[in-house]
Amino acid sequence: MFVFLRSLVVSLLFFSPVFTWADPVRTAVVKIHSSRRPPDFLRPWTKGPLRQATGSGVIIDGKRILTNAHVVQYSSRLLVQGYQSTERMPAKIVGFAPEMDLALLEVDDDAFFENRPPLQLAKGIPKLKETVNVYGYPIGGDQLSITEGIISRIEFTRYFDLTPGLRIQIDAALNPGNSGGPAISDGKIVGLVFSGIPSAENIGYLIPSEEVRLFLNDLDDGEYNGKYKMLDEMQTVRNPALRKRLQLPDETGGVMIRRIFSEQKNYPLKNWDVVTRIGDVPLDQEGNVQVEDNLRLSFQYLIPRFQKDGVIPLTIFRNGKEMDIQLPLVLDPQWLVKPLKGTYPQHFIFGPVVFSAGSQDLLRTAGPRGETLLASRRNPLIRRRYDLADGEQKELVVMGARMFPHPIQEGYDPQVFAVVEKVNDQPVKDLLDLVKLIRNSEGDFIIFDLAGNYETLVFPRQEMFDVTESILEDEGIRYQFSKELAPAWEPKSGTDRDVK
Repeated sequence: MFVFLRSLVVSLLFFSPVFTWADPVRTAVVKIHSSRRPPDFLRPWTKGPLRQATGSGVIIDGKRILTNAHVVQYSSRLLVQGYQSTERMPAKIVGFAPEMDLALLEVDDDAFFENRPPLQLAKGIPKLKETVNVYGYPIGGDQLSITEGIISRIEFTRYFDLTPGLRIQIDAALNPGNSGGPAISDGKIVGLVFSGIPSAENIGYLIPSEEVRLFLNDLDDGEYNGKYKMLDEMQTVRNPALRKRLQLPDETGGVMIRRIFSEQKNYPLKNWDVVTRIGDVPLDQEGNVQVEDNLRLSFQYLIPRFQKDGVIPLTIFRNGKEMDIQLPLVLDPQWLVKPLKGTYPQHFIFGPVVFSAGSQDLLRTAGPRGETLLASRRNPLIRRRYDLADGEQKELVVMGARMFPHPIQEGYDPQVFAVVEKVNDQPVKDLLDLVKLIRNSEGDFIIFDLAGNYETLVFPRQEMFDVTESILEDEGIRYQFSKELAPAWEPKSGTDRDVK
């Protein structure tokens, strides 16, 4: 009788709402509400319309919340909502890495973290076929969602803007809103959800805990600097004729440098060099290294392990001999087509024409179909997407998707995101330079030469100056140009409509 009563009491206590067992994973997963105004590349003189969006996040050590950069980017207001709570607490971004799609948040009130213990990051690389549970707040309901899947692929690849990193593929069902949520194994975070393939069934991707740890370590000084990169162009050395040309011994693997990143005289690599080792680790003929028993990854996976002060030790094979070099890495490459990194594009309006700087974000917004269209017109935004800026050209200046209606542009087709190569036969270095060239132009006409398969535009010069004000008024545009361009322009009007 005593045993029965004790069991009954225990059962009643266990299922009583007063005596609840909190799941530490569930309580650490939060819903993120963002009010966002992303760039409007069709109307760069203004921000895009206000959008309300939701995503997921996870509490980690230090009373911080880990999520994706794309969940919080361009947010004017961020609120986080805990598990089984209706209260939404203001939050702010304290770490931001758009090239790796990672962001770190802090909540204004530390009381939010009471009874919400942090989750720990798993160490090392998870195993293929390992089971993971994905937590988050996807569309389709308000409650926390948990889906299960297995790790089906682990590879070293490119994230955004040629930034290399490790990526995990899983077969769990993921939907919009899952972004920023954790994938859990044995109670620890093995990765953070960041993307999927809408046209494929149950293919989703995680940012592994290793990449998250690199991001957090970079933020130790309060600022994110980025990942060191090796940007030389390389190829494998499997072809027999190629190996014979390189004089490679049969047992030697590596990758051949097809095009060096830097033309400076003291740059240690040369075209036709073969990288055979990183540190003391040999490369195979695919350029991979053994990471674990059943896993080989690109040798660049080891860059964070071996780099010191932005330099890595490599062994190369050149002219039949091996030699050791110290290769300087690249931290923040200055691309000709730059990423916005959470900023807004600048603009300049002259007559019916809108000018702005081309960006990686513009191309991502255009999508595959837009990029195909630009490529068919031989647009440099595609051909020179990953060329480096230099003294001759700092960025690519593009026209808008359309010209404003006005008789002065009659007979011309829309020059959708065409790159402006010259103004009155003067090369354009960047948007600031274009403004100066227009301001200082002379003669009866102003001529815009566009790169690729686009028209050449000829306008009556003085009339373009004269009609600009009326076009701005007709279109309801307050600012003719972004404030950063003010030094290059001498406003003819004393009003404030010229600068934003």
